[in-house]
Amino acid sequence: MKPTPIKQYTKEELAQSGQHFGEQVLFEVHKKIYPRITNGWFSKWRWILVWFTQLIFYGTVWLNWNDRQAVLFDLTSRKFYIFGLVIWPQDFIYLTVLLVISALSLFLFTTVAGRLFCGYACPQTVYTEIFMWVERKVEGDRNARIRLDNGALSPRKIALKFAKHSIWIGIALWTGFTFVGYFTPIHHLFSEILVWALGPWETFWIFFYGFATYGNAGWMREQVCKYMCPYARFQSAMFDKDTLTVTYNAARGEPRGSRSKHADYKADGLGACIDCGVCVQVCPTGIDIRNGLQYECTGCTACIDGCNDIMDKMGYEPGLIGYNTEHAMESGYTKAQMWKRVFRPRTLIYTGVLCAIIIVTAVTLLNRVPLKVNVIRDRGMPRVTDTGAIDNVYKLQIMNAEEQKVTYDIEVSGIPGIQIANTHVVEILSATDRSVPIRVEIPAGSAEPGSNKIHFIVRDQSDAQVVVNEKAVFLVPR
Repeated sequence: MKPTPIKQYTKEELAQSGQHFGEQVLFEVHKKIYPRITNGWFSKWRWILVWFTQLIFYGTVWLNWNDRQAVLFDLTSRKFYIFGLVIWPQDFIYLTVLLVISALSLFLFTTVAGRLFCGYACPQTVYTEIFMWVERKVEGDRNARIRLDNGALSPRKIALKFAKHSIWIGIALWTGFTFVGYFTPIHHLFSEILVWALGPWETFWIFFYGFATYGNAGWMREQVCKYMCPYARFQSAMFDKDTLTVTYNAARGEPRGSRSKHADYKADGLGACIDCGVCVQVCPTGIDIRNGLQYECTGCTACIDGCNDIMDKMGYEPGLIGYNTEHAMESGYTKAQMWKRVFRPRTLIYTGVLCAIIIVTAVTLLNRVPLKVNVIRDRGMPRVTDTGAIDNVYKLQIMNAEEQKVTYDIEVSGIPGIQIANTHVVEILSATDRSVPIRVEIPAGSAEPGSNKIHFIVRDQSDAQVVVNEKAVFLVPR
């Protein structure tokens, strides 16, 4: 008896069989999404943000400030240069505050208008927009791209695909090069590329960041937002019934159905939605906003522009899909009433805390003394000199955060007759630190045996306001 051959099922057949037998399918067959281009008010703003963010990213790295790169995160020297500000390891509190400000801003924007950051300024959104623009320019509009992908392999198809991916790879590599340019001086990095002399780490990060850009924006696109981004999962924790979200007005749109432009749809018992499917066709994640708020929705508002365009062609009032709140939909609030509830205690508290942190940080930075001093006492025992004086040796780590060379005066106080026995003046180059050995003496009998408190005072010769007073201990033999 011959064994029964095992049938090889396709993914589509497995998915269908799972549905037929009421089973849960553990995978979803991925279908490529072909977003349709939109032209509208929100689309224009999205492209304004694309240009704004990329001009900052690609342009700032080439700016110079005081004969150096304006923005440079020099990990080797452990210094961050941000225009006229030099941040040392001791100043990393400012970077922490920057992260706190960014997080609070995200909370505020999300509470007010949902995934505003995702829809307009997220790097995934920005580079996906750029890559899709290239795709449309090379392969054509939505229908042309579908025909090209479904068609047989041909010289034309190969040429178009090669051109598209070549441009994508070029953009991705330039993005990786720019990213690394914030950590390695961009002019030096560019000269290294010209002579094929890149270091291993620069090479790795250029290709790694470039590959990530190419893969995320060119291939994965909506899958990054749907499956990889954690923000999509916990965003609802920051929503409430007064959060503005992209919403379909079901009360106005249902029941949906096709009709003639000149037909009286209300007399026919229909809503304003003509069931054209444009809102689905323009969505970069392929969802139907008419099914309600979904975590896959990135708030890009493409469906608003697409629907408004259809409403305009039909002669209907725009806004069937638009920004709305759950309370406004339930209670029929006017726009004024809805916006009044947007500025509620929760958003006002976020705004107040955010403004307070920004003001305090700004004031702290403006009053920041561009000088830091660390005092380390030598571990050796105090020494008695030939004249009977007692001396201790210290090491002063002096950091000059100015963008110019500075000369400092060093003084010591705290014990009668105390003085510096070697150097009183030290010169520190711009944005550098220097270790200075200091020998301090006191007359015999001027201090009690044991530990005595003293102060080192380091002062800028050219600006008396720049001064640091550091405590230390002077040991007297018992």
